[in-house]
Amino acid sequence: MSPVPPIGVLLADDQVLVRSGFKVLLDAEDDISVVGEAANGAQAVEQARRTRPDVVLMDIRMPEVDGIQATGRIVGTRGLEHVRVLILTTYDTDAYVFEALQAGASGFLLKDAGPAELLHAIRVVAAGEALLAPRITRRLIAQFTAERAATMVAEDRLAVLTQREREVLALVGQGLSNAEIGAELFLSPATARTHVSHAMVKLGARDRAQLVVIAYQTGLVSSRPSGPPRAPGPH
Repeated sequence: MSPVPPIGVLLADDQVLVRSGFKVLLDAEDDISVVGEAANGAQAVEQARRTRPDVVLMDIRMPEVDGIQATGRIVGTRGLEHVRVLILTTYDTDAYVFEALQAGASGFLLKDAGPAELLHAIRVVAAGEALLAPRITRRLIAQFTAERAATMVAEDRLAVLTQREREVLALVGQGLSNAEIGAELFLSPATARTHVSHAMVKLGARDRAQLVVIAYQTGLVSSRPSGPPRAPGPH
């Protein structure tokens, strides 16, 4: 049995010291390898095409081409469909995170996250899951979907879903994993996963992170939760 290749990571940040710190941390891991670095969004797109990484650690605020534009270009490039973009943000009120998710990012993480949290995030996103920092997920998405939601007709958007798929979408929006969704709706985890997959296809969502956004946009999840925020669970 051939060994599993390491997770290839592209670092995109305009601060050299930040990139250097990440590189030292990531290269020390047996299952992760830094395959390239970029100082702005244009370089990130070019490096992604050249190195074809599994994950791009993408800063939002960069010169020339910002992280949001770069994310959209990478996600929209033929041959890079497997590349996952993990947005790094300094502030938990960064208004651009929502736009980054809409552009196709698989999640975001605060730059002040600890080493273990960063390594976990890379592995989760590389496995095809969504990862949104639990400290800011619910508040951030609720804040930046509020004005957009007013212009959308939820029933039209969700008309393609069955009633069960709507229920599942609402629970995805609350951050439940497939196993938790199954327990809530008395389904097996495999059946819950199937409903999630069907909802993704019908709604044109690239991954679970975009399903969370849609759940807020369409009002399936309240913007004023009574409990603490949760991050979207794994499949």
